[in-house]
Amino acid sequence: MPDTVIDASSLAAVVFDEPDGESVLEHCRGFRLLAPSLIDYEMANICLMKRRRFPEMAEKIAMQFEAYLRLDLKRGAVDIGAVLALAEKTRLTAYDASYLWLAMENGCPLSTLDQALDAAWRQTLTTRTN
Repeated sequence: MPDTVIDASSLAAVVFDEPDGESVLEHCRGFRLLAPSLIDYEMANICLMKRRRFPEMAEKIAMQFEAYLRLDLKRGAVDIGAVLALAEKTRLTAYDASYLWLAMENGCPLSTLDQALDAAWRQTLTTRTN
């Protein structure tokens, strides 16, 4: 099964039943999910922010996060020096550049709902095909 890199915006949409979750699922069907290890911290922070924003849903959000922790998600190591250079080149955060770098390094697609990261990914695809 081929890999696809998934970022926190896409994964959170699925895990926390956000409106774009179904389209992310469709986009990732048939792929093994791959993310840099920082995904766990990003997902924990999203969970925390949701629990603070919706305290009446704290129990449900905690259960959704527990389900995330059981996902078969491959965590990949990144070259932080290369990520920093890529972040500078693309004007992304180092966090977002780590997803882009992992997708580029592994030659696999990237699933993101982040507009800046998606634009950088599309630019990378255009550059590679020209």
